[in-house]
Amino acid sequence: MNHATIDPTADTATGAAADATGGEALLQREQRLTEALRPFAVVTVIRAQPPTSAWVGAQALLEEDGALHGWVGGGCSRAIVIQAALEAIRTGAPKLLRISNAPAAAEDGVEMHAMPCASNGTLELFIQPTLPPPLALVLGATPTALEACVLAQRMGFAVAAAASVTVPLAALGLRQVVEGYDAAALAALAPRLVLVATQGDADEDALEAALRGPAAAVLLVASQRKAQTLREAMHRRGIAPQRLAALHAPAGPHIHARTPQEIALGAVAGLVALRRQMEEERAAQAPAEHADALPVVLPCESMAPAAPAPAARYVNPVCGMAVDIASARHVIEHGGQRVYFCCDGCKVEFEREPDKYLPAARGVRETT
Repeated sequence: MNHATIDPTADTATGAAADATGGEALLQREQRLTEALRPFAVVTVIRAQPPTSAWVGAQALLEEDGALHGWVGGGCSRAIVIQAALEAIRTGAPKLLRISNAPAAAEDGVEMHAMPCASNGTLELFIQPTLPPPLALVLGATPTALEACVLAQRMGFAVAAAASVTVPLAALGLRQVVEGYDAAALAALAPRLVLVATQGDADEDALEAALRGPAAAVLLVASQRKAQTLREAMHRRGIAPQRLAALHAPAGPHIHARTPQEIALGAVAGLVALRRQMEEERAAQAPAEHADALPVVLPCESMAPAAPAPAARYVNPVCGMAVDIASARHVIEHGGQRVYFCCDGCKVEFEREPDKYLPAARGVRETT
């Protein structure tokens, strides 16, 4: 599992409300990720019961590597939110999250978590993942290929194309157009699906380039007889049998197509069918693959088991976590000594019952 990281510009010492600039920065980051075909999740606070540093409407954006941008609460809830958002990205399903120690009956569709910090506040958050559309690469500039580019975009695919002559493709608003069928250049696009609609224009070169790339499936617009001839040609060119298994010909369901528009319709139907099939397979595999991958959420901001504290660290008297003195944001003066906390919840708990934690605080020594 990827290790979660925190955007150092995301927080302030007080957790003050985000201004318009912060919201705009999240929107700009979301736009960049969308354009780059990168998955992400937007987390929105829909309920906040004090004591908590979050507020209703607060938002954050989580990238697929665990980087969190924005503010939806302090260290006590952040680890839980990151884990839940990463899972939402993996499955593509939204989540409704509740983090609280208050007694509550289980609700369908609500993922319940205990609040690991002593503050005992309550947070409810909605997590909406955004998965990029799969990139479909269309090979050819035939009438069928041009129509397939248009239809595939309407069906929600990100579409790139390659052809010997690229002029006909220029006006279609595609993500990228490549001239020729160089296998390395096409593999660099990392298409999920490839549709070969060359129909007599460098068929073998185009099909070989497609099969030598990373695409999960290669769909070929051809009759069964021609498809068999091309399979044999690919075998002679050194394409391994297991890679040839990725070839689908005919490209889509049999719809008695005659015109280029009808042929393209059937081929794009094949793209849609394979896309949904892959999504279902991924969703079915995600729980099994990641059931043991999520780390245990430890109290407060700790993301790893307790270890000997490095230099200039202090042991939080409430939860026992080692706090870096130089960067500590939650500090109070009590009884003539400075007391450091990992989060606001622990500080509030100490202030509520200082006598309970004073022996621990007095016994603490800064590590050197």
